[in-house]
Amino acid sequence: MTISEDFLKSKLTDTLDASYVSVNDDSDGCGAKFSVIVVSDKFIGKTLLQRHRMVNEVLAEELKEIHAFSQKTLTTEQWDNLNKN
Repeated sequence: MTISEDFLKSKLTDTLDASYVSVNDDSDGCGAKFSVIVVSDKFIGKTLLQRHRMVNEVLAEELKEIHAFSQKTLTTEQWDNLNKN
């Protein structure tokens, strides 16, 4: 099964009520290496580890097929502060 950027983006957006999700296939299209940015207020009050576990739980089945996965997880406030400039 080939995993697409659009599929991951949709699943993360829907499940985590994300206001912004960016998914990049860094594997030249084979679907084995992804990097994501997820912005969700469901992350408020959560540690970085808790946030990453939330994302990993959403993508548990897909991560069985993905060989490399990096993620940045931010609240809306953190995202807005990063993008003020």
